[in-house]
Amino acid sequence: MKAVLWFCLLSLSLAACQPTQAPSPPFPTAAVTAPLPNLTPTPIPSPMPLPTASPAPTLTPTPTPHPLTIQAMRQRDYPGSDITIEEVLAPGANYQRLLTSYRSEGLKIYALLTLPNGERPPEGWPAIIFNHGYIPPREYRTTERYVAYVDALARAGYVVFRPDYRGHGFSEGTASGAYGSPDYTVDVVNALTSLQRLPEVDAQRVGMWGHSMGGHITLRAMVTRGDIRAGVIWAGVVASYPDLLNRWRTAPPPSAAVSGARRWRDRLADEYGSVEQNPDFWNSISPIHYVADLSGPIQLHHGTADADVPVHFSESLYRAAQAAGQPVEMYLYEGDNHNISINFSTAMGRTVVFFDRYLK
Repeated sequence: MKAVLWFCLLSLSLAACQPTQAPSPPFPTAAVTAPLPNLTPTPIPSPMPLPTASPAPTLTPTPTPHPLTIQAMRQRDYPGSDITIEEVLAPGANYQRLLTSYRSEGLKIYALLTLPNGERPPEGWPAIIFNHGYIPPREYRTTERYVAYVDALARAGYVVFRPDYRGHGFSEGTASGAYGSPDYTVDVVNALTSLQRLPEVDAQRVGMWGHSMGGHITLRAMVTRGDIRAGVIWAGVVASYPDLLNRWRTAPPPSAAVSGARRWRDRLADEYGSVEQNPDFWNSISPIHYVADLSGPIQLHHGTADADVPVHFSESLYRAAQAAGQPVEMYLYEGDNHNISINFSTAMGRTVVFFDRYLK
C-alpha cells in the first residue's frame, strides 16, 4: 500500500511600512505648562512558561519467536496439496502400495501410500501418518526399512502415509534434522493436510505413528495441530530440550550425527544462551512442556536396553501427560532394543488395538 502525502507551502510576505514624516505646522505649537500626573506603571506579568513536550515513547518491537518454538509452529500455514500418484508398486497382502508426492513449502515431497482393498466406507478409511526415525538421508529409500511396521498397520485396514522428509530419497530440499529445525515437522503437518484432502480418507480419523526421531516429530505435531486423533510413539526422542542436551546420549552416535547435533546445539546456545541462562527459551521449543494441549491420547513403547534413546525420555513424557490429565499408556520391554525387535509382535499388536479404539 502506498501512501501519498501532499504538502502545501504557504509563503507570507509582509511589506514593512515606514511612517511618513508630518509637515511643519503654519503656526507655533503651544507649550504645555500643566504638570503631568505621576503615573505608576502597571507591571506586566511574566509570560506563562510553555509546557515542555514529553518525548515520544520508544516502541520496542515484539521479537519474532524462533521458528522452532511451539508458538511459531502454531502460527504457520500448512496448506498441503493434492496427492499425486508417481508410481504403482507391488501390492501388499490386502492393500495397494503407491509411490506418491505432495507439496510442502513449495518442495516436492515423496511418500509411500497404502490403500485398503475392498469397498471404501462412505466417510472414507481411517488413516495413519507414519514418521520414520533417523536414517542417513543419502541412504534413505522410500520402500526400504520399516517394511514390517507399515505392513502391520496397512493389513489392519488403515490408509498409511509415510512421508520422506525433505532431502530424503527423491524429496526436494535440504535435510536439516528434526531437533534444530522445524522443517521435518512442517513436511509432516503438510502431509496431514494433504492426506485429509484425499477422497479415500476420513479427514476426521487420522492418527500418527512415530519411531525415535519420528516420535519427536509426532509429539511436536500433536501439540501444534488439533486434528490428530491419536498418536503412538516407539522409543521416541520426546524429553525436554534440557534433557536432550544433558542426558543424551548413552552411547556414541555415528560421527556424522554427532557433528550435526553439535551444530544445532551450539547455534541455539550461541543465540539464546545456555539452559541455565535462558530456561524460558529452551522450554518454548520443547513439545513436552505443551502436553496439556495434546490433540489426542498417546501410547508409548520403549525397550529398557535401548542404546540409542534413553528410556527416561519416554518415562518423562508419560509422567508429564499424566500430570496434565491426558490419556496416556506406556509399555516397557525388558531387555529389548531401540527397534523393540524382540517384542515386535506384542508391541505392534498393542499399537493396532490402540488405534482401533480411537480411530475406528
